Amino acid sequence: MMRPFHWLNMAWVDMKSCPAASLFYGFCFIAGGGLMTLSLRSAPEYIAAVTAGFLIVGPFLAMGLYEISRRRELGLPCNLVATLTPWKKNASNLAIFAVILLVIFLVWARASLVVFALFYSGQLPTMATFLKYAVSTDHLDFLTAYFAVGGIFALIAFAISVVSMPLMLDRGHDAITAAIVSVRALFENIPAMFVWTALIALLGGIGLVTFLVGILVTGPLLGHATWHAYRDLVE
Repeated sequence: MMRPFHWLNMAWVDMKSCPAASLFYGFCFIAGGGLMTLSLRSAPEYIAAVTAGFLIVGPFLAMGLYEISRRRELGLPCNLVATLTPWKKNASNLAIFAVILLVIFLVWARASLVVFALFYSGQLPTMATFLKYAVSTDHLDFLTAYFAVGGIFALIAFAISVVSMPLMLDRGHDAITAAIVSVRALFENIPAMFVWTALIALLGGIGLVTFLVGILVTGPLLGHATWHAYRDLVE
């Protein structure tokens, strides 16, 4: 059950060994999150959906971090350029899986708008007031429906992507096989996955509440840890 803390410890070792390459991807996460926030500053009904979507497509965005950890295992140097295109080794299947994650994200974004339309009785909140509404009990029916629907999408995305991307990168498997292995890894290690999910939420939340600054470190840390989770979970 405590194994995810070992993954984070190994991830921290990777970051210390390859700080420039790891932090490069941290800056990319900040830039991507900033662009999404700016593009949706007048559309608060999509805020939480895009936040969840960022986590859904995160395994694909962190592919360079998996490659850094893989190269360290093989004793290869931390070459940033070499980690920019690891997808070329299994491009077709990685693209298929990326499309699957994108579809989940787009459906969740549309579902979040429907939940707003059906359950939110007041005026749509602004960016500044959305968090206040989320932690208050004034719209309990809306919050219940919103997080219930979001939880379903998050569970689906998490289940099929726990180890999928590192597996396809490392062994060249197809997208369907990788998704099946990922689901098996989840359900055969539920206590560890429960802790891992909580750690992802915690570290991701730190990045969000610090206005994306924290994701400079937490993003790469989760990426490296995901590689070590794959190496630990898949025989």
